[in-house]
Amino acid sequence: MQSAWRIGSLFGIPLLIDLSWFLILILVSVINALDFATKWGPIVGASMGLVMALLLFGSVLLHELGHSLVARSQGIPVNSITLFLFGGVAAIDRESRTPGEALQVAIAGPLVSLSLAGLLRLVALALPQSALLYDLAMYLSTLNLVVALFNLIPGLPLDGGQILKSAIWKFTGNRFQAVRWAARIGQCLGGLAIACGILLDLLTEELFSGFWMALLGWFCLRNALFYYRTANIQETLLNLTAQTAMNRNVRTIEAEMTLSEFAQFYLQEADPARDYFVTKAGRYRGRISLDAWREVERSQWDLTAVESLVPEPLAGGTILEKSSLLEAINALEGHCINNLVVLNAMESPVGTLNRRDILKAVVQALNLSVSEGQIQQVHEQGQYPPNLQLQAIARSTL
Repeated sequence: MQSAWRIGSLFGIPLLIDLSWFLILILVSVINALDFATKWGPIVGASMGLVMALLLFGSVLLHELGHSLVARSQGIPVNSITLFLFGGVAAIDRESRTPGEALQVAIAGPLVSLSLAGLLRLVALALPQSALLYDLAMYLSTLNLVVALFNLIPGLPLDGGQILKSAIWKFTGNRFQAVRWAARIGQCLGGLAIACGILLDLLTEELFSGFWMALLGWFCLRNALFYYRTANIQETLLNLTAQTAMNRNVRTIEAEMTLSEFAQFYLQEADPARDYFVTKAGRYRGRISLDAWREVERSQWDLTAVESLVPEPLAGGTILEKSSLLEAINALEGHCINNLVVLNAMESPVGTLNRRDILKAVVQALNLSVSEGQIQQVHEQGQYPPNLQLQAIARSTL
């Protein structure tokens, strides 16, 4: 069962509604209806409650659109904007290139909300205070101000956390350290909100307020942990090289070697290599196809060089041993292949690298809890585990 529906697009960005959004829509409608009913009666109150809820989420949508359009102006794809229980979220494909650009994306949402608050306040001041539209404009102005100020709290995943991250990044020159600092602060604030929510429930009759505060705290804590973990993985992918993760069980064969010589060499090996590569003047020419070798008539083995068993190398099928695992992941996914041939500085093959090798190296480096069975499935299915999407993490790091 799908959890989100596409309801259209704005500036080419898909707009999605999560199932949880309907719950908060009803809740916000009821709360606003009760507020308006005290002055305007139950019928008008109920209608205005729904209108207010829709306008509030329209404001949230514009807030996220602010982030999205600034990100797109930097050449960063925006996959979608989703409305859900806690407001909205823009699925921005990757990080900005500089602290300054990251700050621009982060501050855009709160600036939109503050602008809406100011504009609606001016509209309200132009109306008579006895008018229904006056109450509507004033109330919506206040809500946009609250949205802006709440998002400016300096801890991830909130916009204030993104702003703080940009500042620390600028000061330290280390984006990953900046993310970890902002995420740690977000975790502390989330934990504090949970504790305050529980105390509010225990010491007062504000059960809903306490529950909602604790729920917001849980959301912040959970997503701050995600940011922290992702930053660690991104930094590891940049620091680990293909050389550290590659499988070295390969052999190199000179292009001029005959099939008879290769057969003798191959059959004498007690532990055959995973791959046999052909080189000419020390440079990689391709991988030997053992199936093609077996199809050659035995009488032709003395007359045929192993070079004839080599198909044309796949475009993008090689990587230098000093390249990062981040580059390796993007090469595998970008060219839709399962293996990379690792070359040294002289362009001679020294190993192979696949998704299983990469995942195993990351798991060992970070001491993550991933079973050997899951690691093996990566090689068989060509996909990383759902809880460790290295492909998406690598793409967002560019």
